[in-house]
Amino acid sequence: MGEVDGRFAAVRRRIVNTRAEDGVYALRYATRDASVRGEHFYGHPEGCMDAWPIHYYMWAILRGKTVIVVDAGFTREEAARRGQRNYGKSPIDLLGSLGVEPHEVSHLILTHLHYDHTGFVGDFPAAKVHVQQAELDFWRSPMAKRGAYSHLVNSADLQQITRLEKDGRLSVVDGDFDLAQSVTVHLVGGHTAGTQVVRVATTEGPIVLASDASHFYENYENDKPYGVVHELSLMYTAFDKLHTLAEPDGTIVPGHDPSVPNRHIPMPELDEAITQLHPTANEENK
Repeated sequence: MGEVDGRFAAVRRRIVNTRAEDGVYALRYATRDASVRGEHFYGHPEGCMDAWPIHYYMWAILRGKTVIVVDAGFTREEAARRGQRNYGKSPIDLLGSLGVEPHEVSHLILTHLHYDHTGFVGDFPAAKVHVQQAELDFWRSPMAKRGAYSHLVNSADLQQITRLEKDGRLSVVDGDFDLAQSVTVHLVGGHTAGTQVVRVATTEGPIVLASDASHFYENYENDKPYGVVHELSLMYTAFDKLHTLAEPDGTIVPGHDPSVPNRHIPMPELDEAITQLHPTANEENK
C-alpha cells in the first residue's frame, strides 16, 4: 500500500467510523538503518560492526470501547534533529488507520522516558498517563543531566509530563499494577531506573510487550543485555520476568526488532506499518 493509498484508507476509516477488531497492535513509525550490532548488545559482541537495523514502535490495545496506547513515539522534528532516522507515518496517523482518534485513548502507558517513547505524550487529551515513580524520580535528579544520560531524553517532553502531573492526568505508580481487564503493568527496571512492561491476557495466551526491557528477540532469547544499561543485574532479571509473564503459551514482543511482523500478522489492509500481535505466532513463525 502506497503512502497516498494508506492515508486515504485511514481517512475513510475515520469517515465511516469503523475500528479495527479488538486485539493488540504494533505500529512502526520509524526505522534506522545506519546502525551496527555493537550498539545493541552489552560489551563487545561478535560482529559488532555488522549492520543491525532498528525499528521504532508503539503499541495499541483495543478492548471494546477501551483504547490503551503503550508509549508515545517521537515526532518527525525529533527524527530530523537526531538524523539518520527514516520517519514514516506518525503514531497519530497510524492510530487513525486503526480507526482510533487521539481523544478516544483512555490510557497511555509510558514504559520509560527515553525520547523515542514520549514524543506525543501530550496528544491524547482524555488519557490517563502512567509512569513509574522510580523513572520519574531519576529523570528529575541531577544525575540525569550528565552527558551520557541527557541525550537519551527530550526535555520538552519531560516538561509536558510535568504539566500533565499538574493537571491531575499523570498516574505515578510504584511497582506492578492492574490497569484494566486483562491488562497488567510490571516494573522491571534494568534498561532505565523505572522501565515497565505490559502483559495482555487473551483467551489463547498472554502477549507481553517488552518495550526496551528487550530491544530485540536475541536479547531475551539468548540472555544478552542491550547496550544502554542503567543497572545490569536488573536487565537480566527483567528477562526472567518476561519469561514468567509470558507463561508457556504466550509470546514476548521486543521493542525494536524489525522481524516482529515476520513472527506475527501483518495488516496491510490497515497499513503496511501495522502488525497484529498473536500469542502463538512467535514460535510458529521464527
